[in-house]
Amino acid sequence: MVNWFHNGLSRIRTTVQVCFMLISNSYYKGFLDGSIYTGSGKEVCLPGLNCYSCPGALGACPIGAMQAVVSSRSFQLSYYITGYLTMLGAGLGRFVCGWLCPFGFAQDLLFRVPVIKRYVPSRPDKFLRVIKYGILIVFVLLLPMFVLDFVGQGQPWFCKWICPSGTLMAGWPLSILNDGIRETIGFLFFWKTAILIGLLILSMFVYRPFCKYLCPLGAIYGMFNPISFYRFRLNESLCTNCNACLQVCKMNVNVKKHPNSPECIRCGDCLNVCKTKALEKVRYEFWPQDGILKVKSKKTVKCLGHQSEVE
Repeated sequence: MVNWFHNGLSRIRTTVQVCFMLISNSYYKGFLDGSIYTGSGKEVCLPGLNCYSCPGALGACPIGAMQAVVSSRSFQLSYYITGYLTMLGAGLGRFVCGWLCPFGFAQDLLFRVPVIKRYVPSRPDKFLRVIKYGILIVFVLLLPMFVLDFVGQGQPWFCKWICPSGTLMAGWPLSILNDGIRETIGFLFFWKTAILIGLLILSMFVYRPFCKYLCPLGAIYGMFNPISFYRFRLNESLCTNCNACLQVCKMNVNVKKHPNSPECIRCGDCLNVCKTKALEKVRYEFWPQDGILKVKSKKTVKCLGHQSEVE
């Protein structure tokens, strides 16, 4: 197992995660007086699961925005939120999960706690990974759309009943900083606190359990992984079948068979351990005469018993 904390790319990823979290939640006045930023920035969604109600949040959560659209009594297709998720998904896929999501970063930190790590067996793991798609369909789309109150308005079911990121980034800070909110604490707060605490404890033993099994935003981005602009490829002629990429993957992806699996969060650990560079990011080149962008081709050359590549 590679010590990913001390690895160069992992340090870069950690730095990006910290910087992006601090910048996107830089309304520091909110953390002082228990208020929520309501400026024009809230009209723009952040890429990760960053709660709208976090005291420091400068933008909105795409899952919350999607629920707001489908639960509205004057429901209309939102070209902004669908276009936004399509653009990010087609460009980056689950790179967002691995590099830009604050709750994913929280799970990364907890997994560094020095306790014995556990891995979910293959059969239940495959079943559990389907749950996030069910949550996306039922709690993000169907319930907000069809379970309405007396004025025809739906509710953000995922945010209200499940989202641990909202509890960590908004529920807990606001209940401490805001007297009015603290007086309204009831069953719902304790229910979501139980979910959050359970996930936080589990994250010390199992790598990113929420991302693997429950996150509807990861389900959306994951569907774009096989076709996104940012993706990996395997040069089988350079692969020595050492299986180092399989051993290092904490998302339990079969990197050799499915380098662009919907479960891959693009952390880059597999790229780092590949000594022959058989696994790499897909690179592109622009052909001005055709006005198109093409995948850069690769040719393998054998020389004196060794293999090398020419672009």
